[in-house]
Amino acid sequence: MRIFILGGLLFLGSVLNAQQPGTPFFDSLRIIAKNAALVKVSTQFSFTEGPVADRSGNIYFTDQPNNKIWRYNLDGTLTEFKSASGRANGLDMDARGNIVACADEHNELWSITPAGKVTTLLTDVQGKKLNGPNDLWIDQKGGIYFTDPYYQRKYWTRTAPEIEAQKVYYLPKGARQPIVVTDELVKPNGIVGSGNGALLYVADIKGDKTYRFSVNKDGTLSGKTVFVPRGADGITVDEKGNLYLSGNGITVFDPGGRQIAYIPVPERWTANVCFGGKNRDLLFMTAGTSIYTLRMRVKGVKKF
Repeated sequence: MRIFILGGLLFLGSVLNAQQPGTPFFDSLRIIAKNAALVKVSTQFSFTEGPVADRSGNIYFTDQPNNKIWRYNLDGTLTEFKSASGRANGLDMDARGNIVACADEHNELWSITPAGKVTTLLTDVQGKKLNGPNDLWIDQKGGIYFTDPYYQRKYWTRTAPEIEAQKVYYLPKGARQPIVVTDELVKPNGIVGSGNGALLYVADIKGDKTYRFSVNKDGTLSGKTVFVPRGADGITVDEKGNLYLSGNGITVFDPGGRQIAYIPVPERWTANVCFGGKNRDLLFMTAGTSIYTLRMRVKGVKKF
């Protein structure tokens, strides 16, 4: 595989059209802009995660070891949005423009206003401490789906979970307690819904599978199927229904589960991915100490 680097830009055209081992066909020019270049925006962080765009296209992301949330602005600059962020990991944005964060310092869900004011949405499940909320997706009704795997943190005093299974929960809007929507995954991690909200995708990073569920009217799930036999850290979808799985770079699958593209990212791990920018056609990747962007032909889903 050849990668061309010029002036800090990683040119991907030849790479993305190349045939990959075990992958018979790539159709990446359908989704990636012509002559697209992978741009390393910055490498000043410890471990980046949780990207999400606001309505204008500014992108918020976390630097969890440093306990901060940053904003990548439309003009390409970076702004520290919030320190003391609750060790935020995954983020999503609600209809009012508040950031909802998996704040696993004390294993909570937070809502953070554009001015930085924090409201705690969830602290426990029936008196038991959550494992460590990792990633989340907010549906069009304002309900929150979130994954709760157990990753031991250095800043915790506990050394074992209070809840045995690693589950996926749904917190209806305004509710004080969540419901379990599945407890059948080994270690659920990335989570995202389809553009119309009818489907939910959950990556089982330890089970090495990504599942697709049908979303019922009451927020429960049904029709569990293996979407692809591959796990992931973070996941996102585009307007065409293609699913983007992060980990070793970004691997893209069409709605039928056929791999159509692979985006190599020159870092040890690509933790998460989202769409942002003024026209929602900028793919934004959090990868270890760095963040990257790539211009796309397709756009991200506009939820609210």
